[in-house]
Amino acid sequence: MIRGAVLLIAAALAACQQSPTIIDGSSPESFAATTEKARRDLSIKDRLTFDAALRTVGGRRFADRDPEETARNLYHGLTAADVVADAHARGIR
Repeated sequence: MIRGAVLLIAAALAACQQSPTIIDGSSPESFAATTEKARRDLSIKDRLTFDAALRTVGGRRFADRDPEETARNLYHGLTAADVVADAHARGIR
């Protein structure tokens, strides 16, 4: 009986888990809102990497005139975990 209750509670908790936030780069406003929300999906350590990735995106293209637009285009449709993985691939820790 107790075992069944534990399994039921575990299943209910698994069903309540939120899916990761997808970053929307379609406008500066939606990008700001969704990156802030996506940032909350990460651990503190990964939040620092996430922030660094967003700030250093301009270095990906030589003489980029609008790094904010580049960030919106580059990270549109990704999750915060995807951004952190990309940052690690670029050597950002």
